[in-house]
Amino acid sequence: MDLIASLQSFLRVAQTGSFSAVAHERGVTQPAISRQVSALEEHLGTRLVQRSTQAVTLTDEGREFLGAAQRLVDEAEALRHAVGTRRGKAVGTVRVAVPVPLGVYLGARLGPLMDRHDELSVDLVLRDGASNLIEDGLDLEIRLGPLGDCSMVARQIGWALAHVVASPDYLDRRGEPRHPGELEGHDCIVYHRRLNEKVWWFDDPGIAGGELAMPVCGRIHTNNAVAAHQAALAGQGIAHISHLLVGEDLRAGRLKLLLPAYPTRRFPLYAVYPSKRSLPPRIRVVIDHLCDLLAQDPAMSLADPARVTAPNPGPTGSPTAIGVAMSSGVADPRRSVEAAVDA
Repeated sequence: MDLIASLQSFLRVAQTGSFSAVAHERGVTQPAISRQVSALEEHLGTRLVQRSTQAVTLTDEGREFLGAAQRLVDEAEALRHAVGTRRGKAVGTVRVAVPVPLGVYLGARLGPLMDRHDELSVDLVLRDGASNLIEDGLDLEIRLGPLGDCSMVARQIGWALAHVVASPDYLDRRGEPRHPGELEGHDCIVYHRRLNEKVWWFDDPGIAGGELAMPVCGRIHTNNAVAAHQAALAGQGIAHISHLLVGEDLRAGRLKLLLPAYPTRRFPLYAVYPSKRSLPPRIRVVIDHLCDLLAQDPAMSLADPARVTAPNPGPTGSPTAIGVAMSSGVADPRRSVEAAVDA
């Protein structure tokens, strides 16, 4: 029996409540995961989980064993990382949760990272809401907004920018808004991640404070950015979507950029990870790779927003150029951080 592998499988079964889910994550069969947990139970001489057709639950002994199992796995990982560090390599798997638009963007750009670190694996978990890193078995999360949990470390790595867009078909039927206040008369696709998802923020130099919070409503609500994107493409309403998803559609004319005189606010992107004295090399190289990627796009870069200019993207402009065109009126970063939880 591979004790560490069996412990890892037991911990993921405890977190997911499912042998099948863990098997799907690892690309193996459900019986293979079940056999690992059974071997661990036999090794310990006690039953750790209760199996039924509806769910897998922990026994009292299983719950008591969780902490020790996690410590053993952590120690084994620390030893592996120490050896990898001495060899000058990032070794092991990094399980990272990423907002869906950034995850789609990152998924196509992992090649250089994997080429540099041939013993590194990345497990991308795409989700638009915040995670519980410990309970979800995550090493790292990329999160919009500041971290409220003081037990975690948060490092800002960039900015998130969204565009207000609609399809030509929708605009032909309903007309094009010229001011954020006119959104009240439109069907808006409400993409919710947390707290106050029914408010879109704009920069408006014509009002006190320079910011405009616009309540929106509509008949379509979703917690997934890709679903909101598809609904906008289908002419179902006006959407507020990451520039990473809509760049190609804007250039091809499938979507139109709305309210260009009122740039939407950018919000900070943070790398969040459990507080540790020494960050494992495998996690550090993933964070560094993300920072490098975001730095290449002025709409997401940590560079001083006041220095970001809007080049003319031209007929073959890149998604980056389209993002920059909306970033010149970005809100003060300090105010963005304070309001990011409402993004």
